[in-house]
Amino acid sequence: MLRELRALLPAEDLLYFADSAHCPYGERSPDYILDRCTSIMDELLARGAKAVVVACNTATSVALADLRARYGVPIVGMVPAVKPAAAATRSGRIGVLATPRTVTGEALAALIREHARGAEVYAVPAPGLVDLVEAGHLAGPPVEAALRPLLAPLLAKGVDTIVLGCTHYPFLRGAICGLAGSDLAVIDSGEAVARRTKDVLDAHALRARSSGPGALAMFTSGGPEHVSGVASHLLGERVVALHLPV
Repeated sequence: MLRELRALLPAEDLLYFADSAHCPYGERSPDYILDRCTSIMDELLARGAKAVVVACNTATSVALADLRARYGVPIVGMVPAVKPAAAATRSGRIGVLATPRTVTGEALAALIREHARGAEVYAVPAPGLVDLVEAGHLAGPPVEAALRPLLAPLLAKGVDTIVLGCTHYPFLRGAICGLAGSDLAVIDSGEAVARRTKDVLDAHALRARSSGPGALAMFTSGGPEHVSGVASHLLGERVVALHLPV
């Protein structure tokens, strides 16, 4: 998600908060997730945020409506890319990999009812994948061991399109395609959310007009050295995260 935002909105200064000390959210209670989201929102707004992207499908499904009711800035959420998957599938069978909280939530169920276009959608809870990405493990035996039992039943059902329903999962795209084969379409919502963010900024006359590149400030509730290393690995550039005890 961060990569897509920086590519589409290069002039924007970005504040990124990695709630590493409290993730993954996918197995947390709704009250816990909402409390974390409001605490993080307060901190970002105190630091001058003009708009906020809730770059987490689980947090979006649980907290987005409450956040929009509470705060006066534009807030963009994430939803699994069921609609484009329904347009892309040839077999009429779609798999969704998501956190347990997202899979059991009403938001995903409503999304499927509205946008599946008659396709069969199999939503699979994928605990543990977020932890792998947070640890910087994007390929190799541990990743393959975690993915195989998730992918095998979907492929057995004839799924030809998989939706990555968590912002961590696109970093595992290479491993997923390596196990499932090149005929499988793998879709996430990163580019769509970046475009939506651009549209929202334009609609509120908030988009930066500077010709120079914007700055990236990264904060974490966890260990800054670990997050710096993982973020640098994932983004392909040196990133220094600062500890922020929110």
